[in-house]
Amino acid sequence: MCGVCGCSHQGEHHHHHDHDHDHDHHHHHEGHAGHAPHDIVRIEKDILAKNDAYARENRERLKEAGVFAINLVSSPGSGKTTLLVKTIEMLKSTVQVAVIEGDQETSLDAERIRATNVPTIQINTGRGCHLDAHMVGHALDSLPLKRNSILFIENVGNLVCPAGFDLGEALKVAILSVTEGDDKPLKYPDAFAAASMMVLSKIDLLPHLDFDVTACIEHARSINLDIAVLQVSARSGAGMVGWIDWLLNASERAGRGAEGAVHGNA
Repeated sequence: MCGVCGCSHQGEHHHHHDHDHDHDHHHHHEGHAGHAPHDIVRIEKDILAKNDAYARENRERLKEAGVFAINLVSSPGSGKTTLLVKTIEMLKSTVQVAVIEGDQETSLDAERIRATNVPTIQINTGRGCHLDAHMVGHALDSLPLKRNSILFIENVGNLVCPAGFDLGEALKVAILSVTEGDDKPLKYPDAFAAASMMVLSKIDLLPHLDFDVTACIEHARSINLDIAVLQVSARSGAGMVGWIDWLLNASERAGRGAEGAVHGNA
């Protein structure tokens, strides 16, 4: 049992990808009924400390490989996979793309992404409600990492637990569909506090909803003053060019930063 979020990480996490190479990994985060509060805090700190150590390894590995990693977090049904497929279709003629796809069960989303002909690895977390850095590190072992490429990590649909687990990504992006309610940043502040970008998705549906875009943005910026905001519709294409430009610019800035760090250490 995960002491931080209460989800179970016991059992097998299956990685399915286009190299016909499969890993089964056992992640045991054990908690026990009857723990005193200070014991629970110690277990939580231990879990997060171990995760952060793996995340640092992933981050260094990705930096050395010249890979820009984005952690996509959202509730189920936000349109995250649809947005990702459209994004890949628009990006892949310009930059190499790879995907780590996280779900509790099934490979349905990964199959949609593989149809775009980009390298994709599926991680099924079982009862686990988020990806962790250890899982991602194992996925990186088999993922072809191309220099100056973008790696999208599509997290398990959940606005709570993924916010607390660093995967070694360069940036987190929170995706919020306009069908979910404009108060979500207030209800799930950690996800928006950790994100560099909030993407408001499915804006083609706004005429049929009572979603207050201005209020939603104000709520997000009351939590994270620096959060960027884009409004997009993968279906109609509205806002997609701005989203692609933001991704490419962020990737270029990260690449220049990594290059500067290398030169600075020379």
